[in-house]
Formats: sequence, structure tokens, C-alpha cells
Amino acid sequence: MSPHGVRIGVTLGDPRGIGVEVAIAALAEMPPLDHLSFVVLGWEGALPAELMQRQDVELEAVGAWAAETGDADASAGGLAALAIERGIDLALDGRIDGLVTGPISKAALAASGYSVPGHTELLRQRTGVPEVTMMMAAETTPLGGPLRMALLTTHIPLREVPDALTPELVEQRSRIAERALRDWWGLASPRLAFAGVNPHASEGGRFGDEEARVLAPAIRILKADGIRIAGIFPGDTVFGKCMEGEVDAVVIPYHDVGLAVIKTLARETGVNVTAGLPFPRTSPDHGTALDIAGQGLADPGSMKASIDLCVRFAERAAGRAPEVAV
Repeated sequence: MSPHGVRIGVTLGDPRGIGVEVAIAALAEMPPLDHLSFVVLGWEGALPAELMQRQDVELEAVGAWAAETGDADASAGGLAALAIERGIDLALDGRIDGLVTGPISKAALAASGYSVPGHTELLRQRTGVPEVTMMMAAETTPLGGPLRMALLTTHIPLREVPDALTPELVEQRSRIAERALRDWWGLASPRLAFAGVNPHASEGGRFGDEEARVLAPAIRILKADGIRIAGIFPGDTVFGKCMEGEVDAVVIPYHDVGLAVIKTLARETGVNVTAGLPFPRTSPDHGTALDIAGQGLADPGSMKASIDLCVRFAERAAGRAPEVAV
């Protein structure tokens, strides 16, 4: 824990998007606590006077923003990236205990000269860790229980997924997710289920062989090391096992098989978690929503959930939260 108690960094994302307004709304709802404070990474004038007057909220400007900037994409992407990089540096220096990132535009990031496609890759590159696992989580769902998932592949074309999936990748990213469930969520012995790659999890090889050729060898190694795995299940039924409490997370083979579920069931409370970093990082599961920015239409629920979860992770790391014996 930092000498200032638990301190969370919050980046505002693309200055043209809804990041700033949902961050303001979410922070305004956070009750002042003696051990908790926030540093907002953005631009001068980004926060209203009400927040600036709070003792637990500080604004650190990483640059200036003017809506009439000539190359809006490059300017917005560069400013958003500077905030992320500053947040990473603060976390690595121990000056913040977790980082919540507002939504950015991948096109704007590219226009500003960054070769990484998004947050996850920038975080991994700048922290120097060999691998991370993108996780999505909703701690409450219509079925009552939480829904958590770990992605084996992220932003790649669907036609590339079978070649990207290897037993080594499955083993590595599953281990990272299982460790996050223990260290950050506080689950003493997490239980994983795997979503199949093919319809009906290939039904014994009738519809593909990735389940037997790729997933099964990795699962054997993970089980031998004591990791609890319920098995491989069809992607159209496995998520109920998580929400009904049979498992703690679902490992999914590609982006949409899981994100379509969580964004339908938990559209305003889903959280993106980057597992494998030396500090907790969370983010809302929505984009910049440039079409509604500044109109007062943006729902801050996902940002609020992201802040709450990051605080929970940081408090656990600081020894303020008990382990959950599951």
C-alpha cells in the first residue's frame, strides 16, 4: 500500500468521448473515505469545481486540449496515450495502487503515432511483462451470480483464431487469469470452465478438433498443477455455470463468444480487467461513444463498476480485504 493509503489513478480517455463525463459522474458518487483517494489524469479544466474542491480528488494535467485542434484524431489520441503512460509510471513507482482507464479511440491512437492497437498492448509493453490476459467481469448479473471470463485471443480476425490458439497460449493465459482470481478477487481456489471453440464443443470431433488438439493438452497440465477445471463446455451453455456459481470464471477462445454475452447481460456494469500486470488495471467495457458525448446521455455505471473493482483489488493488495474461501 502506498504511504497515502489506497490511491487510484483514473485516466479520462479520448477528450472528445464520454470518458470525462462518466468519470466525473462516477467519482462524484464515491463517498469520501479516509484511506482512499484519486488522481485524475487528463487536461487542465477537465474537472468541475465540485470535484476539485474535494480533498480526496486531485487532477494531474498531462497536456492541454482544445476542441478546435487541427488534426483532432492525432491530438486526442496523443493526449489519451500520455495520460495512460503517466498512470503506468505512477503505478510502477508505487504512487498509485491501481489504474482505471477511460475509453480511447484505436484510430486516434494510431493517428498519434502509436503502433499498439489499444490499452492492453500499451500496458503490457510499457510495464515490460511477458504476457497479460484480458478479462471481463460483471460482479452482479440478472441470474444473481457474477460473470467473469478470460480471453485467450483478443482483437484479431476470426479467421486467424484457430492458428493463434496453441496449448502453450491456453496454458499461459489461463494461469494468469487463475492467479488474478486468487490475488485480486481473493478466491482461495478458483474454478475454471473452458468454452469450446466449435459448435457443441466439437461434439467429439465432428465439428472441429481444437478442443482435443489445443484445449485438452493445456488443461491436463493445468490440472496436474492443482488448478481446478470443470471441463470444456459448449459456448452456448457454459456461461450459466459461472452465474449459477458452479465455476468462478470461463476461459473463452475468442472475443465475441464471451463479450456478446457480458455486454448483453451487464451492459452498464461490465468491467475490463488486465490480468498479469504488476498492479490492478480496470476499464469500462464500452467505447468512446463520440455520437452522444457531451449530451448528458452517457450511463456512468460501467465506469463506476470499474472504479469500485479497482479499489477492491487495491484494498486486497493492501491487506484490507479478507480472502474468500471458495
